[in-house]
Amino acid sequence: LWGDRVVVPMKLRTRVLELLHEGHPGIVRMKSLARSYVWWPNMDQVISEWVGKCRPCKESRPDPPVAPIREWEKPKGPWGRIHIDFAGPFHGQTFLIVVDAFSKWLEIILMPSTTAEAVIKALRKLFATHGLLDTLVSDNGPQFTATLFEGYLAGLGIHHALSAPFHPASNGLAERFVRTAKEALS
Repeated sequence: LWGDRVVVPMKLRTRVLELLHEGHPGIVRMKSLARSYVWWPNMDQVISEWVGKCRPCKESRPDPPVAPIREWEKPKGPWGRIHIDFAGPFHGQTFLIVVDAFSKWLEIILMPSTTAEAVIKALRKLFATHGLLDTLVSDNGPQFTATLFEGYLAGLGIHHALSAPFHPASNGLAERFVRTAKEALS
């Protein structure tokens, strides 16, 4: 005994873990049960690893809370801020999706490639039609983080905002229109 708890020998620990884990009580409850009756060195760590490897526990565990999405400030007028992203390939073709945050005006541009040079060429045509903007929002794709692309926007005085890596919802406007374009092109 260790205090009022039974010291479990190494060869019986697996069986004790199985009994404690019946009903899949979760890490906190399982540790509490174990601490009430048994003891062995590093018991808490062993229990955490045991529960972490349990498939039913993994499948029923709630997802971590979703980080709140930062609300973009409403643009003062059309073409104040645009969101861009690529859609495709669809039937072997890739499109640049451009959405005006103020009016939700959508431009879908067939792209010969997804390089920074190709994006700059497409934006030149858009800027000739709609004028320059204040802010361009994109994901962290290599064409959007390329020195050439960053330099092009900086030269025009356009602020480039990058969405959070692995968090497409932070460029949600473009992502939503990509989904709409996919549905329309299917």
